Amino acid sequence: MRDVLPLNLKYSKYYDKTHSVYCDAKGKFCPVLSRAVKSAPCAALALWCATPLTQAYAETRSAIHAGHSTAKGSTDAVRAAPPAQSARSVRGTQDTVRKTDAPQAAGVASGKTEAVTVHAAFNSARAHIAPNLGAVAYRMGQAQINTTPGGENAAFNQVLLRMPGVVMDSFGEEHVRGEHGGLTYRINGVLLPEGLNGFGQELDTRIIDSVTLMTGTLPAQFGFRTAGIVDVTAKSGNSLNNKEISFYGGSYNTFNPSFQVGGTKGQWEYFVSGSFNRNNIGIENPTPAFRATHDVTEQGKAFGYASYHFDDTSRISLLTSISNANFEIPNAAGLPKLYDIHGVGDVQSQDVNDRQNEQNYYVVLSYQKTGSKLNYQVSPYFRYGAINYTPDPVRDMVFQGVAEKENNTFTTGGLQFDASYDAVKAHTIRFGVLGQYTSETLWTRTDVLPVDEAGFQTSVHPMSIQDNSGNWAAEAGAYLQDEWKLLKGVTLNYGVRYDRFESSFDHEGQASPRANLVWEVDPSTTVHFGYSRYFAPPTAQYIGQATLLKFAGTTNSPENFNATATKVERSNYFDIGLSHRFPQGLSITVDGFYKQAKNLGDLGQFGRAVILTPFSYRTGKVYGAEFGGNYHYKGLTVFGNFSFVNTAAKDVNSAQYQFPADELEYIKNHAIKLDHEGEFTSSAGVSYGWAGNKAYVDFLYGYGLRSGFANTEKQPSYHVINIGYEHVFRNIRPLKGLKLRVDVTNLFDERYQIRNGSGLGVFMSQYGQRRAGFLTTVIQF
Repeated sequence: MRDVLPLNLKYSKYYDKTHSVYCDAKGKFCPVLSRAVKSAPCAALALWCATPLTQAYAETRSAIHAGHSTAKGSTDAVRAAPPAQSARSVRGTQDTVRKTDAPQAAGVASGKTEAVTVHAAFNSARAHIAPNLGAVAYRMGQAQINTTPGGENAAFNQVLLRMPGVVMDSFGEEHVRGEHGGLTYRINGVLLPEGLNGFGQELDTRIIDSVTLMTGTLPAQFGFRTAGIVDVTAKSGNSLNNKEISFYGGSYNTFNPSFQVGGTKGQWEYFVSGSFNRNNIGIENPTPAFRATHDVTEQGKAFGYASYHFDDTSRISLLTSISNANFEIPNAAGLPKLYDIHGVGDVQSQDVNDRQNEQNYYVVLSYQKTGSKLNYQVSPYFRYGAINYTPDPVRDMVFQGVAEKENNTFTTGGLQFDASYDAVKAHTIRFGVLGQYTSETLWTRTDVLPVDEAGFQTSVHPMSIQDNSGNWAAEAGAYLQDEWKLLKGVTLNYGVRYDRFESSFDHEGQASPRANLVWEVDPSTTVHFGYSRYFAPPTAQYIGQATLLKFAGTTNSPENFNATATKVERSNYFDIGLSHRFPQGLSITVDGFYKQAKNLGDLGQFGRAVILTPFSYRTGKVYGAEFGGNYHYKGLTVFGNFSFVNTAAKDVNSAQYQFPADELEYIKNHAIKLDHEGEFTSSAGVSYGWAGNKAYVDFLYGYGLRSGFANTEKQPSYHVINIGYEHVFRNIRPLKGLKLRVDVTNLFDERYQIRNGSGLGVFMSQYGQRRAGFLTTVIQF
């Protein structure tokens, strides 16, 4: 690669300081030259990629580039094109760039330069339609993902846990800024309709070119699930150079083969990946033992992406995904026998055979058009998801008095439209609409025992109760906003959106103003302040009183039959922060936030089936702060994050039948902590790469998840250290490359408990994974 210092000096006259991008001789934005210069290993440019992007055009100015010049898949430098740039104008600058050899510096084959340039221009235009103006955004590229334990084989939630403000929980859940769920997932800027348990474990890390987490005071184009926007950019363009077969395995009988195939040909671009994963730790162990009892999982995933550009200004793309996962529900030994069943003798709790199957299918079609002033993208989408829970009909009755077979399905169809219009020099107008319809069905067959008024069983003969219920929900939203450049370095992004939620159990709407002020004090320092009004509907899950009354006088009867429907959460959100980049390669950020909510939403597990049920509090508040720092010099990369969050909620005002009477009374008169409050959390890491080698040390810390009566107690802290090393062999004929990698998680074998089975909406005791070793072999064709 060309030495970066002469390259930067040579093209410094083409540098646009306002947007921190490189232009051609005519002043037009040039993605190829920007990528060539910014992806080079310069300490002032190649910063660690988990730094907040908190200013206007943050996608470009502060896009952080992890890794070094030889790292495969370094994060693309260009996230958003400046206003009024079309794909045609970018392609028109190619000859100018080619004369300077910039594409060669960027590692782009001359025969594919035109196609890569066009795809990059489309991606930049798409980012310009929906930027994170004033919001806080943390971005990770392939280089940093590669230093996460397991690399591309890591579960997607492990990637998110390396970002500030993200707290680890059981079942692979993660909580952002004190929220339980509330995340919106997007691929290439297109909304993925919500599933039953979210997308955290469904998305496959190996499809990712980069991932951005946006939080704080989101602009008006983001609605409904506003705890955070997880925006995944799928592999495309020059990141599809290799066809790969990977074998990942090790502790807990892990066997995880996978493949990736992708490339570009003319106006086509495609990527396909598939994987199968079998191991003996599908769900967290309910005991501190090294191995759980009855915890085998088998998971299959496939992802496909294809795009075709008709000309320099329009393209169509297709995303599709399939996932099917089987889980055994792990058991704890030595549980007491609670009920007598006719014909059943001595049974052991470690032999309980409960199982769960999860399936998710989605398809998204997108058409994108770019112009000199108007850019837009329209995307219809469809999703189907199902959870099937199969109990152990005998042992569940003995140890719980209930054996319930469940089939819960979601079907969602919708349409998303987003556009940007560069009206005049100082104003960029953005507008759009989104509408979707969801149908939910719940079929249950429950074996129970009759009981008296005191709760004692009156018969040893179980009886079956069948219930069929369902809900529907329609969500729609429209927004209009203006990015106004008030002064040099000062941008005000303001707007309003209107949302409507209609369902079988609720009908509400709200107009929500948004405003973010961004001040670039100097090229290295940015301050932002914002306010957002949020409208967050619950999931389309509701169990009415008629269903509850079927279980009166049985072992599945609740203490009360109050089944108030969950309302839409309405909140006021404030955020203020500062980021600064030092010339030596050090970058720091500080951010604070405060949320005041009515009908504060929450989720809980209230039975053996891993199906989360919504409920809410009448009032609530959440506040906290985040700090992040990173340093990059040549092959050395260091990052560290720390966050604090405090929550308070009062008076459960929906799905009250899930809670004991004494807790309901206490919460009605006392402000309590949310069970998912991770009071303190931190992640850090050091990696060093040299001549085809890379080694890393990774650290996670957490403290404060709640437990006990009304969440009045805390879980102890945990601090987990992971290490790894990889070596890449190049040009091993007939192969393009061979990569060998070893990862050791929980190096010091710390025994830590995530949940102890108590707390609101917590059903199972769960421990973190013990020490484990894994080996990866990647063959590149």
